[in-house]
Amino acid sequence: MKFLVLTAFLSASLTTGFAPSPSFSTSMRTASPLKAEVFDQEQFITESKDMRLKHLEEQAMFALKIAVENYGNAVFPNALIAGDCVITHLLNRMGYLKDGKCKIMFVDTFHLFPETVEFIKEVEGHYGFEGEMFCAEGVPVFDKDAFDAKYGANLWKEDIDEYDRVCKVEPFQRGLKTLKTDCMINGRTRWQGAERAWIDLFENAPIGGGLAKCNPLAYWTFEDTFDYIAKYSVPAHPLHAKGYPSLGDAKDTIPIPEDGSVKFVDFKFDGDMTEWCDYGNERKGRFVGLQNKDGSTKTECGIHVDGAERTWDRDLWEDGSAVKKIDSSDAALEIKKSGEPSVMVVYAPWCKFSQDMEDEYEKFAADSGMDVYSFRGDEVRDFVQDELNTSSFPTVNVIKADGTAVKYESEVRTVEAIKEFVDKTLA
Repeated sequence: MKFLVLTAFLSASLTTGFAPSPSFSTSMRTASPLKAEVFDQEQFITESKDMRLKHLEEQAMFALKIAVENYGNAVFPNALIAGDCVITHLLNRMGYLKDGKCKIMFVDTFHLFPETVEFIKEVEGHYGFEGEMFCAEGVPVFDKDAFDAKYGANLWKEDIDEYDRVCKVEPFQRGLKTLKTDCMINGRTRWQGAERAWIDLFENAPIGGGLAKCNPLAYWTFEDTFDYIAKYSVPAHPLHAKGYPSLGDAKDTIPIPEDGSVKFVDFKFDGDMTEWCDYGNERKGRFVGLQNKDGSTKTECGIHVDGAERTWDRDLWEDGSAVKKIDSSDAALEIKKSGEPSVMVVYAPWCKFSQDMEDEYEKFAADSGMDVYSFRGDEVRDFVQDELNTSSFPTVNVIKADGTAVKYESEVRTVEAIKEFVDKTLA
């Protein structure tokens, strides 16, 4: 669209108020006629966006240079969302993928889209690197059947916090520790809103006791990421072409709008891009139908929130504990057959409720005067369900002299409550 810009040169004497002065009349007689200059609005907008993107690129690369060059082990946990694809491309432009100065980490939640799994391989091949893959402890990568057998196919329905810890937080933290990470790069932006609205280029992560976190796209909008993808023909997730603005677990991620009328195909938008690119809309299709335990809408998986570092540093009831550890199913059966009454908790170290009862159960064991055991049951679910009344964690059983396991049904796990149940059961 073109406009006429009109300019005129007027002068007036302040000493004579608003009355025409000789100098004013002379200036009007001698001034050039009104000028008309052509202004191309669309060209100006395009040039301005190019200038903005150039600045954002330079700023992001500056942050990445600090993250990689000033720290010994920069790691980029890559979820292959649009921003992550931009960061991957930037790291490649800077040579950090080729020389291995920055490691790429992936987390398999066992609920990823099949397209995501294939795209991981495509990205590795395109840029010539091999990412470090992590997943739930004790399960082979991409082996969903093994995950279901160990943790349960419906873990995310039974307890979303436990699912987040098992499938996301723990493998994420284990990956960072395994790779000896001292600076974590990630694709969060202020434009994503909610908990992310005020992030900066650098911050201290609530993981690992002050790990440096680099947010190179902190000041980018979602539109900026797609402008960059289009500018450099960056490989992007194939589900953008099917209406998904952001990608997470297939179980709770939907297109926006749900009819799939907005797409990013062949490096350009098809449909109303504001449905994706308006403030806070990028993650609108994520965590659909999920709530936190307090009833609030879920917006984070737990990786980037305060307190995430408290979950995974150790097992429960470790060496020196008054609680005796059972290390196998056979050993658990031997205790049931021993003819001696005892108390046994079946637990999972990733379970918040197991963690919450650790201190009280320890005090009970120290004061009870009887054998008190702990048995990790998340790795042998069929066994603990059949032999130890366990369908969720933790489950406390009183083992009677005849080998009967009597389940403690209450969720009040104080010393006094457990002792009262034990006394009544064995009376």
